Amino acid sequence: MAIVFRTIWVIAYRELLRFVQDRPRMFSSFSMPIIFLIIFGAGFGRLIGQMMPGVDYIQFMYPGILAMTVLMTSVMSGVSIVWDREFGFLKEVLVSPLSRSGVLAGKAVGAAIIAIIQGAIMLVLAPIVNVPINLGTVLALLPLLLILSLALSGLGLLIGSRMRSQQGFQIVMQLVIFPMMFLSGIFFPVSGVATWLEVLSKLNPVTYGIDAIRQVFLGTEVAGVTVFGHTMGIVDSAIVVAMAGVVFLTAAIWSFNKQE
Repeated sequence: MAIVFRTIWVIAYRELLRFVQDRPRMFSSFSMPIIFLIIFGAGFGRLIGQMMPGVDYIQFMYPGILAMTVLMTSVMSGVSIVWDREFGFLKEVLVSPLSRSGVLAGKAVGAAIIAIIQGAIMLVLAPIVNVPINLGTVLALLPLLLILSLALSGLGLLIGSRMRSQQGFQIVMQLVIFPMMFLSGIFFPVSGVATWLEVLSKLNPVTYGIDAIRQVFLGTEVAGVTVFGHTMGIVDSAIVVAMAGVVFLTAAIWSFNKQE
């Protein structure tokens, strides 16, 4: 057990160092969420108006943009496996005493910490776009961001464990990220769309992560995804995301051990 925890620490620390030293990656990870916030929020905010009683479009969309930051950072964590495999570092790790399962867990933890840091930085925009926020909101958000980031890191690592080139990984991830993003309720309530689209949205684990984050900001009386007649609360949505995360991480570890 000690070797597993040591492996997780070593790999997670390495992922953090790589992120800090890669400044283009640091800044580019914020670009798309901010662009979406500007284009959809400022561009369509007046046109769309209020999404719910007392909630304008920017206030509705902002929790989704926060989750998008976590989504993009976490899912792209899988590229580190492909990079390490291409440059031979992964082979050196696998012949060392480090635990193979710990390697995957360390990458997931490292990506989750990075995603939480980026999400925390995005919170600075909340007062600027007129979204109420206080210390209690931040404390409630942190565990939700952690659960969501770990779950999505598992998905990214699962895909990365099957890929042999960074180019192939990037293409596959674009096909994964954008459907998950647009079917998660970032830009519109999942209950107000066509039936087939609503079903796909409710099969998307990101939907429940965004729903929980949105309830923290807007309150349970405003937000909430309805599943089989039951309106999901913050804890309910967090459990769904956590369960998806367990499946993704378990599958990623199994796939990694099988491939390597």
